[in-house]
This record gives sequence, structure tokens and C-alpha cells, in this order.
Amino acid sequence: MIKNRLTWFPASSLKVRAVPLLIASQMAMISTAMISTTTPALAMEGGKLPLTIERMNASPALAGTSPRGLKLSPDGLRVTYLAGRKDNQSFYDLWQMDVKSGESSLLLNADKLATNELSDEEKARRERQRIYGEGIMEYFWADDSQALLIPASGNLYYFSLVDNSVTQLPIGEGFATDARLSPKGHFVSFVRDQNLYVLDLATKKLQAMTTDGGGAIKNAMAEFVAQEEMDRMTGYWWAPDESAIAFTRIDESAVEQVTRNEIYADGIKLTEQRYPAAGKNNVDIALGVVTLKDKAINWVSLREENSKDKSKDIYLPRVDWLPDSKHLSFQWQSRDQHQLDLQLVALDALTKPKTLVKERSDAWVNLNNDLHFLKQQSAFIWASERDGFNHLYLFDLKGKLKTQLTKGEWAVDELEYIDETAGWVYFTGRKDTPIEKQLYRVPLAGGKVERVSKQAGMHNPVFADNQSVYLDYFNSLSQPPQISLHGDEGQQLAWVEQNAVKQGHPLYDYAGLWQIPEFGELKAEDGQVLQTRLFKPVPFDASKKYPVVVRVYGGPHAQLVTNSWSEQDYFTQYLVQQGYVVFQLDNRGSAHRGTQFEQVIYRHLGEAEVNDQKVGVDYLRSLAFVDADNVAIYGHSYGGYMALMSLFKAPDYFKAAISGAPVTDWRLYDTHYTERYLGHPEGNEKGYEASSVFPYVKNYQAGLLMYHGMADDNVLFENSTRVYKALQDEGKLFQMIDYPGSKHSMRGEKVRNHLYRSLADFLDRQLKSTK
Repeated sequence: MIKNRLTWFPASSLKVRAVPLLIASQMAMISTAMISTTTPALAMEGGKLPLTIERMNASPALAGTSPRGLKLSPDGLRVTYLAGRKDNQSFYDLWQMDVKSGESSLLLNADKLATNELSDEEKARRERQRIYGEGIMEYFWADDSQALLIPASGNLYYFSLVDNSVTQLPIGEGFATDARLSPKGHFVSFVRDQNLYVLDLATKKLQAMTTDGGGAIKNAMAEFVAQEEMDRMTGYWWAPDESAIAFTRIDESAVEQVTRNEIYADGIKLTEQRYPAAGKNNVDIALGVVTLKDKAINWVSLREENSKDKSKDIYLPRVDWLPDSKHLSFQWQSRDQHQLDLQLVALDALTKPKTLVKERSDAWVNLNNDLHFLKQQSAFIWASERDGFNHLYLFDLKGKLKTQLTKGEWAVDELEYIDETAGWVYFTGRKDTPIEKQLYRVPLAGGKVERVSKQAGMHNPVFADNQSVYLDYFNSLSQPPQISLHGDEGQQLAWVEQNAVKQGHPLYDYAGLWQIPEFGELKAEDGQVLQTRLFKPVPFDASKKYPVVVRVYGGPHAQLVTNSWSEQDYFTQYLVQQGYVVFQLDNRGSAHRGTQFEQVIYRHLGEAEVNDQKVGVDYLRSLAFVDADNVAIYGHSYGGYMALMSLFKAPDYFKAAISGAPVTDWRLYDTHYTERYLGHPEGNEKGYEASSVFPYVKNYQAGLLMYHGMADDNVLFENSTRVYKALQDEGKLFQMIDYPGSKHSMRGEKVRNHLYRSLADFLDRQLKSTK
């Protein structure tokens, strides 16, 4: 059984993860599959009302009802989800659907809960989680399906479905974060003031499981890079039988403390932040186990006794209990991320871990969430890129490989569910095409992979705890997110939210002008295939020439060229209606194409990526309807970095660039992300210098707009101010827009309206002005 996830599929994480014309012989590399002068296809039937920037960001949401937080109750009788209100898409209430009748209804109005100001810790945690909004943002089912735990504004509420009563739990003074129900529903745990607490729901007795938290010491909390880069949002894990809790203790004393200015419209807030910049110190991390019976804490040795590597400068990206509650696993990662070891330790011998699996790479080892220990046999499933693509492997508990479950030149996205009784492993992946995410299954004993999902697009399933039924959160270029209930072979059982674009749907009046892009393939300089999307203007006249906006992300662990619905495409739809061609290309370094494709960027960022974007522009220049003299590039975060590097390194390709919240000097970004791709600064000084934008500032000619949130705690505002100063020192003219109080993701209707109006005005002036 794979634990149900609180599932939210935003349009874009908007974060940084993990540049001469072609001669005649090179032109042969360009695929002709994309070349077309036909009118672009319309996605849907509906009205032909022009899309406005204000409507893009207004309520109700254009995508219609787009629930988040999908879950199946443990008894399988209800589907629950969070849905935004029609008059405020960012305010969420809790809804339910009865599986038998198919009827949906409001389960809990968020107005019944207190809505106090969030703590700074919780604000930062939500920014790391990419969770935005008000009202009910998360919830947890009790094991008996009779109650729910709902954290809200630092308080914890127990919602009984027996009598529909809401009770605020007695957790004492202070702000509770990372709250959850224990596996059997007898306890509630949470973190407050950097210590771990447990509340007994029967007796209402509250216990502090740790007491030394405070200052630089944080118990049961994930450090900055764990949240931002490792997809680990917590620092504690319940044993399945509720007898103990494993937790991290981090000491931030050695991490450089910087004073960060968060600039708001009505003042400046000075924030002290422990930010582990590339090459600097990380936290000192320890792993402990505390028993509920006596609150005794015992510490885990993080390396085998005979291990030659005793370094404490390591990462602890994953911790997982085994089903027997007597063994604990953890993943040990070297700071250079060339090594990832799966370790196993018994509770009665915490100082004697043994290594089950070793992953090694000359570049880096990617993390995943696909470890799963089986209940009915002494074995576990592990995901690895050891053959060049992410695939699933079955090992016994001694670390011996039993079988490779999936293989081929395609990648598994995620392990979704294991039906041990029927003998099936369900997973999402790219077996059919890299631009779609489909659900598949393979026999647990090994065998032929079967496709389960039916529709072309992106499938994000959420399985029930104890049966092979699942909720399918599906979307595609022509279908805003919809949710349906399915059986074990993919058969549809019921709609949760069909979200059909018909009269009355928020998108219907605009749907007749909605455009479907043309997909294509180009070849990079090393022969690897690059996926592309091209949106033509509407109306389209093949005899005319149109300016182009290249929309880019370009960084690892992300894709733009997919058959998916995305809020980011709203601005694309606006641009095509304003007479622009919009082009997207996933350059080498981006996700779901295997290690050879991704690791080209190792130790030198902004080189292969920009070269690939130039291949895209060379292709555009071959199209009769493209105005090759008026091409702009626009991106945010890593895309903002790509926009700067492309304009500075290839000014003969791009007339203008829009750079949002860019990293500009990788020494300013965090350790785990930056050193994964560039190594430690002391061992790759030339790579860091070549990957920075500053050596190329002198090449800048004209046509740059930069914007940045002035309270960004991910890509610090200093990244942009340094470029401002460098350009000013060079006497170069450019434009900038800085947003007081905004974080990295530029949230808020008013902020987004101003931002996109500014971007549209800039593009019109740069690409459409009379010569």
C-alpha cells in the first residue's frame, strides 16, 4: 500500500530546481513535422470572446472547478477534496462525494474555523510546498473514517462526521505546524517552538516528546534545503504501530546567518535567515527515535561501523519505517550527491545500520519517493536510474536484486500503488511518449507492462488505502482538470468533477479562440531529440509575418512541452490572440528523458541549454510566417536565468528578453540544488564563473525587462540587484519592475494583473513598434 498523498497539481512550481545561424548542412537536423501553414486547431467549442489579462486572474477560475487535496476515505465510501469558492478561487472549503450515489456536497465550510495570521515559519513552509490560498488547506482522515483532523492558522480542529461537530483541540499556546494524525488515529502530533508534541485524543493529555528545541536547534523539522530541494517537508515519521516516532534534530549553528531585507509597500522587514549558499556550511543533522511509552530518545548511527566515509557533511533526504515497526530505513546522501545509500537499522541495534542498496553516479543521483516495503514478503521496491532511465526494481531485505520490474528507453514518473494480493504494481510513466504522463501496471513478479489509463494527456492518480480503485486527476491541452473514479483495470466508475467546458462553464465564452499547439521534434548538436510546441496566432494568415515569444524554463526536473492544461498557458493564449507566435522547446537538462539527456549540463549551466534554444530559433527562422527580426524570450526562475543568458550570449537571436526572479550567480543559490549540477565552488571555479550571467553582461545591447519579488526567500532579490548594478555600470539601458512584499511565485490577483499587463506592453513596444 502506498500512502495517499495530499495531491495538488499547480500549473507551475515557478522555482529553480534541478546558450551563428545554422549552415546548410545543419539545417537537415530540423524536423519538418512541425512546418504547417494551416489554421491552428481550436481546442473546444464555445464563444469567441477575447481573453483579457484581468479575466486570466479573476474568479471564478477559468479552468472551472479544479479541486485539490484529493483523498479517498479509508473505508472507500467517500471522496473528499478542497474546492475554491466561485467568488474567490483562492478560498477553499472541504467537499465530499458519496461513492455509491455520486452526489457531491459541502462537507465543511471553512468559515467555521479560525482564520488567524500565519506564523513566519508556516508562511515559509507553505512557500516551500507551493501551497497558496486561504480557508482549509490540508486535512487528514482518521483510520475509522469517522473523523478528520484539520489544521488551520496554527490551531488544530477535530471534525466528527458522526454528528458534524467541530472541536478545537487543546494544544496549548503557540502556533502548531506539520500536524497529522497517527497511523491508527489515536494521537495527533505537531511541531511547536521547534519541538515535537503528541496529544492523546482519548485522554487529551499533551506531551512534549523533545524539549531542547530553540535557537539553532530544531527538532522534527525539515531544514531549508530538505523542503526546497529534496521534496521532504517534514522532520518526523510515526511507526506504523504508533509505538515510536523517528525524527531529525538539526543544528543550524554552522549555517551562515544572513540578514535579508523583505521590502513591503509600507516598510522594510529585516529577516534573519540561515541560508546555506553554495560552498557554505549545511546543518548538522541527527536521526533519533523517541518512544511514546517513556519518551526515551535513542540516536541512530548514520553509517556502518566499517564504513570509510564518516563525514557528517551529508544529507538525510528520506526516512521510512518498515511494516513491522521494528526496523527503520533511511537514505544517506553524500554532499557531492554522487552517492546515495539505502540503510536499514533495527530498533534494538540503532548503532548498527547495514546498507541495502548503493547508487553511484559520476554526475549526480536523483532522489525519488518510490521506496516501498512489502507487507506479505520480505522485499521492497526501489527506483533507480542505473541503466540511464528511472525504473523500478524489486530487492529482498538483504539488498539482493530479485528482478527489474520496468525497463526501456523511457522513464517511470512515480510508484503509485502496490496490490500485493493481486500481484500488481501501479506506476505513472512516459512509456508511450515523453509529453504525456500515463498510468501503467506491471506484475509484482515481473512481466509485461500494461497501460491502465485511457485518455491522451496527464494522469495523476490517488489510490485508496486497501483496494485497487483510484481517483484520476486528469488534464490535457483541451481539457481543464477533471476528476473521475476508476477500477483496477482503468474502467471509469464515476465522475467526481467532469468539468466539461459547456455553456455556463467559466471558460466557455472564450473557448472558441483557444488554441492547440503543433508538436514537433528538433535535434540538438549532439543528435539528441528536443521536443517542441508551437502556438500560431489567431486569426492566422499564412501570408503575414508574426513576431515570436519563446517561453522557456529550461532547468532540470521540469517540462513545458507536454499535453497538459496549465495556468501558465493563459498568457500564451492571450499572446496568440494579440498576434504573436508562441514557441516552447524543452532543452537538454530538462526532465523525463533519461540521464544522458539531463546530465549534459553537469558542471556548466547555461551552455547546452542556450545552444538548444538557438536551434529552436533557427527552426523558427525557416518558417515563412515568422518575423525573424522580432523574437523575444521570456522565463521565470530558471527560465529567468535562461532569458538573461540567451539575450546576453546570443543577442543576434533574441531582440528582447523578459527575466523573472532569475538566479544570476549560482554562488547565491543553495547548496543541495547548486552543487548537484555544478559541484562545490572550490572544485569548479571556472564552471561557476561560466555559468554566471555576469561575464556576458558586456554583450547586452538592448531590450531587457527584469522583475522580482522584493520578499523572495528562494531566489534572493540580490540576484537581480546585482544585475541592475552591472548594467548601470556598463551604461546599458534596461527596464525593471520590483514587487513589494511578493515572494518567488508572484501570487495575488492585483500583482499578476499588473505583471502581465506590463509584460504585454513591453513585448508590444519591443516587437511591434514601427521601424
